[in-house]
Amino acid sequence: MIVVHYLPDSRSHRIAWLLEELELPYEIITYARIPETRRAPPALKAVHPLGKGPAITDEGRVIAESGAIIDYILRRYGKGRLQPAPSDERYGDYVYWMHAAEGSVIMHLLVHVFAARANPDAPIMQRLDEEVLNQLDFVNATLAGRDYLLGDAFTAADIQLSFAGDLAAGRFGLQDFPNIAAWVERYRARPGYRAAISRAGPLNMRVQHDRPLRRAPQA
Repeated sequence: MIVVHYLPDSRSHRIAWLLEELELPYEIITYARIPETRRAPPALKAVHPLGKGPAITDEGRVIAESGAIIDYILRRYGKGRLQPAPSDERYGDYVYWMHAAEGSVIMHLLVHVFAARANPDAPIMQRLDEEVLNQLDFVNATLAGRDYLLGDAFTAADIQLSFAGDLAAGRFGLQDFPNIAAWVERYRARPGYRAAISRAGPLNMRVQHDRPLRRAPQA
C-alpha cells in the first residue's frame, strides 16, 4: 500500500487528493511542523535525505517531489486516468503545466511570500509583484472559457497547479483573477479534494492581505 508522508499545509495535500481521485488505498503518516519555525521536523529525514514533504513509500521505493510522485502513481496505478494519452493533442499542454506549476508559477509565489515576510517594503518587492502578476495573468488567461487547464477534462495538471491556486487565494486574494477564482472554487468542490481534507486535515495557507500585489504604472 502507498504510504504518504504528509507535512500539513504543504504540497502533500496534492498527493492525498490524487489518491482520492483515483480511489486507491493509502495510508497517511503526518509529521507535525516545528511550531517556532514552521519547518518540517527532523523525522522526515529518515524517509528521504532532504527531509521534505511530500514523500511516498511504496513496495520498498521512496519517491519525493510532487511531480515525480504524481507521475509514478499515474504510471503504476492510473490506468490512463487523469492524463491525456501522448497521442492526444492536449498532451503537450499537460506536460507544460506539470512542469510550469513548480518551475514557474509556485516558485514565483513562494519567493514573493518569503521576501515579503523578511521586508515587505524592500525595493525588490515591486519586481516580485510584477513576476507574480505575470504568472497569475497567464494562468487566468489560460482558464478563460474553461473549467480546467486542458478544457472540460480535469487532469493531474490541475492537481499539480492547485497549490498555486490555494496559495494565491490565501495570500493575495483572487478578485483580479476571476477565472482562477472560479477554477479554485470548482476543484475545491470535487469529492476527492474534500475527502483529502477530511482525512489529512485542512489546508491552511495563512491568509494575509496586508500587502496586495501592485502593478507597475503604465507608461
